[in-house]
Amino acid sequence: MVAKKKGHKRRLVLLDVHAILHRAFHGMPDFRSTKGEPTGALYGLALMLFSVVKDFEPDAVAACYDLPEPTFRDEIYDDYKAGRDKPDDTLIAQIERSRDMFTAFGIPIYEHAGFEADDMLGTIVEQTKGEKDLEIIVASGDHDTLSLADDSRVRVYTLRKGFNDTVLYDKKAVKEKFGFGPERLPDYKALRGDPSDNIPGVKGIGEKSATELLTTFGSLDKIYSAIKKPEKFEGKGFKPRILKLLQEGKEDAEFSLILATIRRDAPIKYELPKENWSASLPLAQIRGIFEELEFRSLVARLVELGATAPDSSEEASPEKGDVADEELLSVGIGLWVLNSDFNRPDLEDILKYTKKETFAEAREAIMHELKEKGLLEIYEEIELPLMPILRRAESRGIIVDRAYLKNLSKEYTKELKKIEKRIYKHAGSEFNINSPKQLGVVLFEDLGLKPPKKTSTGQASTNAAVLEKLKDEHEIVADILAYRELAKLLSTYIDSIPELLDDDSSLHTTFVQTGSATGRFASRDPNLQNIPIRSEHGRAIREAFKARPGYELVAFDYSQIDLRALAILSGDKLIEKIFSEGRDIHDEVAKYLFASGQDELDDRERRRRAKVINFGIVYGMGVNALRAQLGTTRKEAEEFHQAYFDQFPGVLDYLEETKKIARKQGYTETYFGHRRYYPGLKSPIEYVQKAAERQAANAPIQGTSADIIKIAMIEIDQMLESKGLRGEVELLLQIHDELIYEIKTDQIEAMSEGIPEIMSGVIKDSPIPLPVKVAHGKHWGQI
Repeated sequence: MVAKKKGHKRRLVLLDVHAILHRAFHGMPDFRSTKGEPTGALYGLALMLFSVVKDFEPDAVAACYDLPEPTFRDEIYDDYKAGRDKPDDTLIAQIERSRDMFTAFGIPIYEHAGFEADDMLGTIVEQTKGEKDLEIIVASGDHDTLSLADDSRVRVYTLRKGFNDTVLYDKKAVKEKFGFGPERLPDYKALRGDPSDNIPGVKGIGEKSATELLTTFGSLDKIYSAIKKPEKFEGKGFKPRILKLLQEGKEDAEFSLILATIRRDAPIKYELPKENWSASLPLAQIRGIFEELEFRSLVARLVELGATAPDSSEEASPEKGDVADEELLSVGIGLWVLNSDFNRPDLEDILKYTKKETFAEAREAIMHELKEKGLLEIYEEIELPLMPILRRAESRGIIVDRAYLKNLSKEYTKELKKIEKRIYKHAGSEFNINSPKQLGVVLFEDLGLKPPKKTSTGQASTNAAVLEKLKDEHEIVADILAYRELAKLLSTYIDSIPELLDDDSSLHTTFVQTGSATGRFASRDPNLQNIPIRSEHGRAIREAFKARPGYELVAFDYSQIDLRALAILSGDKLIEKIFSEGRDIHDEVAKYLFASGQDELDDRERRRRAKVINFGIVYGMGVNALRAQLGTTRKEAEEFHQAYFDQFPGVLDYLEETKKIARKQGYTETYFGHRRYYPGLKSPIEYVQKAAERQAANAPIQGTSADIIKIAMIEIDQMLESKGLRGEVELLLQIHDELIYEIKTDQIEAMSEGIPEIMSGVIKDSPIPLPVKVAHGKHWGQI
């Protein structure tokens, strides 16, 4: 908490809403409510409000907004902020929705056509300067507002990375950072320009020169007074080149100063409220907006706000009490069967969904609803029997070779240092390879590569997708990608896994039955479903996972299960024929879509494209996504998309009919009856509707695949129980379409026939075969 300064009786926090939401949008996961509403940026805003209350205990808060209409800066400069990408529709929707959050928190909003949020902040600072007992905190997501800081009463609270990495600037801190005071920041931008706002500045003057000029002369006016006497100017150590640039760029500098200066005369009127805001928070309203946005964890944290208003005595979030873990989990699974958007439901979710006061009442209500909706069989015959199977797998764990990972760590660390030296040699100097900003300077300024994409702040992006596009432009890029891969493998897996092992060198994950809306399991603490496999360096990690003495690891992997589920659900005759005759679906689609005489495409590339299209159809990929994955033009992607459905009309009919059913009844079902609901279909926002339609088409396919492997796990377990093979055959991992068992060596041959037979026969009398691939070895890398 920031203590109030001596002599100050009141504190005002001003929120730069767009800057905060923009940072939250790019820094938080892409959360969505069960209605399909995007909420990631709003969640970040809520976290910021929690921090404001906790850290500052403000007496008053005000939210300052930009408006979509042109500002006076746009009117005088057509290219103002021209380098910025158009805001994402999901961000725009959350900016509008944020008004509801401020209303719930009782925070007034200030905005005015023709002015930016920064001008609102500057004007409120100006209008309250007569309040001698007031200090102001400006909460923002960027540095534009630092020019408002001073020692006496205004400080600026900015985000560095996440919402926990913040810094509070006063005049002294700004000077320490830039070398000059906050009042000179507009002068600084007038000299060097500002890429994020497309402010031109003086051509040829960069950060270093701008800083040296201001620290030497003090202000833009004094700089231009000094250059009237060139001999005195050069006597300060500046080269004639700088003098010439300043002389030629004087008009640009003065114009840029206008653009960069925060206005303090916007036509608004601010008055401090008489009541203390943080001492009288409307918790009922705040709880309401959090529940509406489905911020369950934040509802539980409302007690942290510490308000003393009457509604702060509301009943606290329910405690688990005497409810057993397994009982809570089983009822939570029941809730998830009813509505799969309840990811990992807890007691609060169960009580809120059923509108009951006690767990016993809620359990009864959920069981009744399962029966009423015809879902009790799904719950009792698929989901409940899985619970003990998964608990046994978690308890057994998988053995990890500590010594192997230790040696791998040494090997990869040594290789990382070699790559690091090569990168420095390419660059011509040492720099922080992990800093996107420094890397961007090396790539796009020092080496002169052309950036294919910029970030929202105007900086050239250095993300993986951008680097992949630049791979052939300079050899440094391949080394940077290799460096990042090794660094991630070391930090995420090689050096962290040994810390998670028990005394027997076993690694125990936790399987989450309710981990996804499509029905697939999740794995956490740690996640063993994403151990790398795509690269040689990543695959080497799998060799650390090994079988116990006298056992081997045996993998049973469904072949192309999602595409087979699509064939079963759609009834498309051609796909049925391809699978029933044992032909490869990707090769066959390649034959239908790509003429073998196309010289520019070899067989491998044709098959790759066919694979992209096959899975793109399954996962609801649109033409734009297909174009990006195929690396073709939009026209070609459209042609391939249409050609696929021309060859497989049953698939198109199925997908369209599934969307129609979803719109009519609000949900879809898997082959076995698992449901998924789509509230987003009723959203007034078009892209939310479209996203829900894609989910509706895709979910029955993935859900059917998930059901198949779940039923297989149950039937295999029943077989092991009936034959007394527990202990000799133990499930360790379920990874998407694959089951990994630890099997005694003398049972491998029998199980390599018996387990695939069960897995292949899950759907009785299926027109589509469900073949299973089997592989075994002493360690995971061999399978």
